[in-house]
Amino acid sequence: MAIPEDLLAEIRTEVAERGLSAYVAEALRAKRDRDRLLELAGWLEEEHGPVTEDERAAALDELNSLDAEHAHRRPGSAGEAA
Repeated sequence: MAIPEDLLAEIRTEVAERGLSAYVAEALRAKRDRDRLLELAGWLEEEHGPVTEDERAAALDELNSLDAEHAHRRPGSAGEAA
């Protein structure tokens, strides 16, 4: 399967400094990591059963809390002391 020319042109414009190869390598790593996580999630579901809505909500709350903490610590964030 060939990559559509319009997509390549768009990506080349966006990644001019990094280069297309670096962009593709990064995308492939992300896809590989996502595939591995899906495999792990499937295995965990087989071993422990499906995630309940309460568990899902608790995990999302935790992620939101971590995201807020990271945003607070990020240089230039509103929560950073001047």
